[in-house]
Amino acid sequence: MTQIDRYVLILFLRTVCVCFLSLAGIFIVFHAFTAMDDLIAQSKVGDSLPLVLAKFYGPYLLLLFDMTGTIITLMAFLFTAGWLRRTGELTATLSAGVSHGRILRPMVIASLVIISVQLANREWVIPRFRDSLTMKAKNLSGDIEQAVMPTYDQSSGILIEGDKLRTLGRVISRPNFRLYSEYAGFGDVLLAREAIWWDPVAMAEWRSEMGPTEQPQSTTASSQLASIDEAASGVDGKRTSWTDLAGRTGMPDITGYLLRGVRRPEQLGDVPSVGLASREDLVILTPADQPWLGPTECFVVTSIHPNMLQTQDTATKLASVMELAGRVRNPAVHSSMALRTTTHERIIRAPLDFALILLVLPMVVNRRGRKLFVLIGSAVGLIIGFFALKTIASTLGGSTNLITPGIAAWIPLLIIGPLAYSRLRHVQTV
Repeated sequence: MTQIDRYVLILFLRTVCVCFLSLAGIFIVFHAFTAMDDLIAQSKVGDSLPLVLAKFYGPYLLLLFDMTGTIITLMAFLFTAGWLRRTGELTATLSAGVSHGRILRPMVIASLVIISVQLANREWVIPRFRDSLTMKAKNLSGDIEQAVMPTYDQSSGILIEGDKLRTLGRVISRPNFRLYSEYAGFGDVLLAREAIWWDPVAMAEWRSEMGPTEQPQSTTASSQLASIDEAASGVDGKRTSWTDLAGRTGMPDITGYLLRGVRRPEQLGDVPSVGLASREDLVILTPADQPWLGPTECFVVTSIHPNMLQTQDTATKLASVMELAGRVRNPAVHSSMALRTTTHERIIRAPLDFALILLVLPMVVNRRGRKLFVLIGSAVGLIIGFFALKTIASTLGGSTNLITPGIAAWIPLLIIGPLAYSRLRHVQTV
């Protein structure tokens, strides 16, 4: 890397940082006006105010970077090139026989790195803070409740409903599981006090994060029932419910919901575990033949994750591509055309964002000597046209039968990709 490359790269990255920090500062200042009382109240009962602010706004800044990183990078491209032209440095470099493509190469590579960081942030970091991004300032230290969106399990014929969903602990309050398939001895509904999501893989990961010193002790079903109501109001909801399950022996190696305080059927201990003729495994496990269950407990086998029960759209917007693809492939859940289109859009988002940045290269070259603000206006028009094309394609794939979701999601890249590549090749010789 030459000295001029380092100079251009530092100028470009400094512009990106200044733009993002300015935008983040505006967001925090305006939001803090409405939430400062709750944040101060949180600092009085727990961590210091700076730590509370970091815990609350940190995930939002990650989300803000994912939403605006490409646009900020594009604008930084224009500002950096405009600054080099204004100071005469670009003209002096061009007079030495260096092409625009060689001068802009550090910024192109840096843009690719920024988009790659966005991709990693979107796929591996943001999904871990999905619960935090749904919390309000007053709920920062505890669990939150949402309404439950009724979801039908097609493989077992069970409609999963409930009163409230505690997203942090993965607990459904007063679950109401309607049985549309024939389950002998169970009638048409399962009613209980709460239902806790069980995932053996997630539990193993959680145990490893806890470390050997925090591993919970094994408990029996009776002692487990006695500890249900011991949780204080300020205890972490996820730790409370997951510690209860982690300390129990005999839990199955499949996903499902552990229903506690079952009210219907009334004589649960006399009803054997049942399944469906179309499935080899059992669907509803009962204490009649499962000794690890308490007298008022049963286990419902299902792949309907609590994220699918959230009424808010964060379960889809903040999910990784692997989660979305898993939901589309899940035979127990109906996948809409909109969800399939969203999955394809997430797959191609990184190359599409990079193609958008390459589209501004002729504006950066600016052989007509247009003013910087004219170039910015042209860039804004380009961005509006870009998002209009994405919206039209997404609408065609998600709400019509004219084209398939996969083709609809790939249309913008098929149109913009060759154009962006031709512009990149053009500036190499200008």
